[in-house]
Amino acid sequence: MRLFEGTPFDRPPKCDRCDQLVEDCECPPIPVPEIPPEKQRLRVAVEKRKRGKIVTVIRDLAESNQHAELLTVLKSSCGAGGNLPSATIIEIQGDHAEKIKQILQDRGYKLKK
Repeated sequence: MRLFEGTPFDRPPKCDRCDQLVEDCECPPIPVPEIPPEKQRLRVAVEKRKRGKIVTVIRDLAESNQHAELLTVLKSSCGAGGNLPSATIIEIQGDHAEKIKQILQDRGYKLKK
């Protein structure tokens, strides 16, 4: 919902490239450049959440379309659930920091100490 939606001051959003309304815009989406794993430095941490739940969190991922595939690999290798709360964070249920660090290093990611 826009700030002035439904009022006389409402201005529908326009595309920055073609200056048409967003609904009518036919511009192709801007591609996100893929950053190889070798150039990324990730942080792996174990956090305690509500009701004593333990979660292993992987932070500082570059925005990419391949995080869902990485999440699937991590979940299946740890035998746990997990999710992608944002484009740069992966969460795995439980304390699996050492196993996840090894998997990420095998895939070429660098880890911050």
